Amino acid sequence: MSSGRETDNHGRAGLLLLGAGVLAAALLTPIAEAAAVSYQVLYSFCSQSDCPDGSLPRAGLVMDAVGNLYGTTRYSGVDEATNGFREGVVFKLAPDGTETVLHAYGVCLAPGDCADGAGPYAGLVMWGGNLYGTTFGGGAAGQGVVFALEGRPPPSEGYRYRIYHSFCEQSGCTDGALPYAGLVIDGAGDLYGTTELGGAIGLGVVFKQVGGTETVLYSFCAQSGCTDGAKPWAGLILDAAGNLYGTTQTGGNNVEPGTVFGGGVVFKLAPDGTETVLYNFCAQSGCADGVHPYAGLVMDAAGNLYGTTYQGGSKNNGVVFKLAPNGTETVLHNFCEQSGCTDGALPRAGLATDAAGNLYGTTSAGGAAGWGVVFKLAPDGTETVLYNFCSQSSCTDGSGPWAGLILDAAGNLYGTTQTGGNNGAGVLFIVTP
Repeated sequence: MSSGRETDNHGRAGLLLLGAGVLAAALLTPIAEAAAVSYQVLYSFCSQSDCPDGSLPRAGLVMDAVGNLYGTTRYSGVDEATNGFREGVVFKLAPDGTETVLHAYGVCLAPGDCADGAGPYAGLVMWGGNLYGTTFGGGAAGQGVVFALEGRPPPSEGYRYRIYHSFCEQSGCTDGALPYAGLVIDGAGDLYGTTELGGAIGLGVVFKQVGGTETVLYSFCAQSGCTDGAKPWAGLILDAAGNLYGTTQTGGNNVEPGTVFGGGVVFKLAPDGTETVLYNFCAQSGCADGVHPYAGLVMDAAGNLYGTTYQGGSKNNGVVFKLAPNGTETVLHNFCEQSGCTDGALPRAGLATDAAGNLYGTTSAGGAAGWGVVFKLAPDGTETVLYNFCSQSSCTDGSGPWAGLILDAAGNLYGTTQTGGNNGAGVLFIVTP
């Protein structure tokens, strides 16, 4: 086990993992007029001098049973003593809008400076009173870590920060390197994730983390030409049988026109380690079926998978897709169908679902102001823009969301933007449809 260092951080346990809703099939792609919604900024990052409260969140959120929100930010301002960038925070936002930093990452000026990790790109998962996540950098070898914030019972309370694994501990980084995505957790508390690089071939892995023991379940590009996929940026989902599903942003059978790179794949990894490519993107002329899925997937009760691609589609601005169990892919929405891409463009994040079969997501660009949207895709394929970012002067409402959304029991949507807000360093927001 990577012992790392431990620090005491104040916060409260009692956490709830939110489950996905059930989807219905969607086959058409009309576009509806935007409905009246309520939008509110719950927190503008860098509200404190020099941004110790965090800045530039790229990840989504999780919520506990009493409505506290938890997440990460990529940076947290400049350290005056060293003039170097502080490498982010793990934070909690209470329902009254009070933000608490649960762990602050340091400045990485030399090897070993950031043994506790640096630069979390991904969000968190919750289980048994603990928070779990990854950082893209830092750790013993500077290639990222798996960490836990372990809830401490009364009278101590708060959290203890612990490193579970520092990537690139093995020669050649065969254990993986640079985890861009977060984690998924099974009923036994075992963690699963991906790294963008490292592994036997150097182009990413799927790993399992049990306490301090990390096991590589699959190394990508094991097949000639990386037809099995390469460089996963997204996290994973689990089905009831223990199969893992995910995407890689490159690799696969089909090379994107004008490049030497594959368009990415949807894959399944069985418990015995057998990888199956369920779909190769850019299978259609001009990549009309989508190309480069940066985000992960959701699954409905019938086993259909839903996700987004960053590019491709009829306008090369990304798509929402459905993948049936028989491998048939259907494009549910092509972004930039409206003049000026007012329906959104370039989705970096995955989808959230509700019990009625609606899909919800964000795009990093497009919309009325060009800085992204929150959208809803109904089961009949109708896309509705729920909110256009940068609708307020100087983008005080936020701009450029990279992360997806979560829903609470009342159907409210919560998310983050990487930029904008009162201080230009991103916001945490709520949308009430």
